[in-house]
Amino acid sequence: MGLLVLLPLLIPFVTAALALLFWRRHRVQRALGLVGSVGLLLSALVLLVVVWRDGIQVVQLGNWPAPFGITFVADLFSGIMTVLGGIIAVAVVIYSHASVDRLRERFGYYPLLLFLMMGISGSFLTGDIFNLYVWFEVMLMASFVLVAMGNERAQLEGALKYVTINLVSSAIFLTAIGILYGISGTLNMAQLSVQLSQSQQPQMVTVVAMLFLIAFGIKAALFPLFFWLPASYPVAPVAITALFAGLLTKVGVYALIRVFTLLFVQDIGYTHALLLLLAALTMITGVLGAASQNEIRRILSFHIISQIGYMVMGLALFTPLALAGAIFYIIHHIIVKANLFLIGGVVQRLEGSYYLKDLGGLYRSHFGLAVLFLIPAMSLAGIPPLSGFWAKFTLIRASLEENQPVIALVALVVSLLTLFSMTKIWAEVFWKDRPETTPEPAPLSPSARLQLLLPIIALAAITVVIGLMAEPVFILASQAANQLLSPVEYVTAVLGGTP
Repeated sequence: MGLLVLLPLLIPFVTAALALLFWRRHRVQRALGLVGSVGLLLSALVLLVVVWRDGIQVVQLGNWPAPFGITFVADLFSGIMTVLGGIIAVAVVIYSHASVDRLRERFGYYPLLLFLMMGISGSFLTGDIFNLYVWFEVMLMASFVLVAMGNERAQLEGALKYVTINLVSSAIFLTAIGILYGISGTLNMAQLSVQLSQSQQPQMVTVVAMLFLIAFGIKAALFPLFFWLPASYPVAPVAITALFAGLLTKVGVYALIRVFTLLFVQDIGYTHALLLLLAALTMITGVLGAASQNEIRRILSFHIISQIGYMVMGLALFTPLALAGAIFYIIHHIIVKANLFLIGGVVQRLEGSYYLKDLGGLYRSHFGLAVLFLIPAMSLAGIPPLSGFWAKFTLIRASLEENQPVIALVALVVSLLTLFSMTKIWAEVFWKDRPETTPEPAPLSPSARLQLLLPIIALAAITVVIGLMAEPVFILASQAANQLLSPVEYVTAVLGGTP
């Protein structure tokens, strides 16, 4: 079973390395990109089934026992996240076959995408806080090149903002790791859980927790650290933007949930109250930013921010129901948000613009695309019976059970404003008449149409299935939440014996 834990890292790494060997053969690189992403998805699915059936899976590299060696751990939460990463990777690779130009392919688009997925998988599966930093840097290097690739001025400007703020985050992260090691003498997360619970320096532990909150808050685009996201995401090719929107900020959320359930639980009254405040402010500022925009990618980028607030809200409430709601929300949002960006790319491909004022009439000329937009858009707004409704319902119920009516009210108001933004896109892009200055929609070849629409249809179908079959997904999310809130199983699996 040890190899199974490592396969979500090894498969994208090996296929990326093979793709580099075929540097000038773009069709081979495309095929390897698809093989690597499908292999990642299949290995992640098998891993999740094994973890669900047999419990937490652990690998100690080189047979060095924890906490001395490099540890990889797959619990239900990391298994779920790895599966979601595989789903989005497959969708983006297929979409890229019809949307990424030859120049980017010539400069290693598919190997970079696979290296990025290796970094994402490594972040989900590592059991060592320093190696989490290493995997973050792998992601940063690959994602920076993917954003900058194309050499357009807007791309370079957005890429510089993106890499600068992420380097600041990395510096804070590394500083926090150093202080943490000084306090505890270990960087293995299971061992840290034990050591910090017995620490004689609780104030210093809280200080380190705040440093981690800042570092991961930047990567998750948490208030007030989100300003880099709408400046950098819209400038990348839409396939990359969809991948970033679906996964990269969720890596930050994953890290927040991991450390604030496993490591920093000594001063919940302070740390999680602060998280709740930041969640509310993130929801409000993100949705107001979205409501003020008139370009599809910028609207969706600000909505990434507002939706992060819901996930952090579940962490902050820190109950089994709330944390299950947060995990359910992550599942829902990764699928929906990536799909909305892919649909936006098809709109631009047809009409030549992302600006609402230049668009219109697609409901009549492309009825199927209009329906495919409505599914994730209404799910994002929380309209029943789609997946977003159950995620928001769970979080609001958890907040009311914890006597937190203010955050419940904020979540409801933000949901209404999200619906406003989605209906604005619907009215401007699909419903109103096409402006007279807008040319007729550009035709798509049958192969391009299939490659662009197949991932969108698949992600929309997943959204509907999650909504109509919410119970098994919620059970899985609940079991993952229970593991997070009772870390004894995690610590025992990694360290062995009785923690």
